[in-house]
Amino acid sequence: MTTNLSVNINKVATLRNARGENVPDVSRVAVDCESFGADGITVHPRPDERHIRRDDVFSLRPLVKTEFNIEGYPSPDFMDLVLKVKPEQVTLVPDAPDDLTSSAGWEVEPHMEFLTGIIDTLREAGIRSSIFVGTDCENIRLAAKTGADRVELYTKPYADAFARDPEAAVAPYVEASRAARKAGLGVNAGHDLNLDNLRYFKEHVPFLNEVSIGHALISDALYLGLPETIRRYKAALK
Repeated sequence: MTTNLSVNINKVATLRNARGENVPDVSRVAVDCESFGADGITVHPRPDERHIRRDDVFSLRPLVKTEFNIEGYPSPDFMDLVLKVKPEQVTLVPDAPDDLTSSAGWEVEPHMEFLTGIIDTLREAGIRSSIFVGTDCENIRLAAKTGADRVELYTKPYADAFARDPEAAVAPYVEASRAARKAGLGVNAGHDLNLDNLRYFKEHVPFLNEVSIGHALISDALYLGLPETIRRYKAALK
């Protein structure tokens, strides 16, 4: 099946914010990523706006013509934002406000009522929902019971183990993806996927709808240029 590439542009905003001006232009980069072949744009606005800002999200909404995916912890402020912007997809992550980056998926059972309410709200607004999770199959089955449309598999453990033993590294994700499919969920993946490990992941993990990649892709673009970088990531997903 086709696996879409959503480019996370948070790091572009981090670079821009370092000077307090508008270079690089986050909106221009998003439009260019689409023109170079990206299937979607991902942003993860955090409360301190250390990279993507609320006004970026509003600016991007009319510009993104593929799929707009907004990640974040579903606080009242976050939900207010996404319900106003109405992206194609919202990915729910359990980040604390001061987390440097996402470092774990949801434990669904203790948050079942909370997540179910959030997902009901997103569905009523016509927004596809995805829950960020690890590879525990029972946890994934519980995610399906919230009414979510998809799960996003947290792939840092795969990336960390890939060089030592690719087969062992990918095995939990194969089973997790199969469990998600059986439960009626779509499957996304993201975190530390890169040009070294992406093709192997795609070749072995079934039912993979989408990967969201930011840090590695933007870093590669410093050397390869953005058009060539996106071309290579797309090639790894074929």
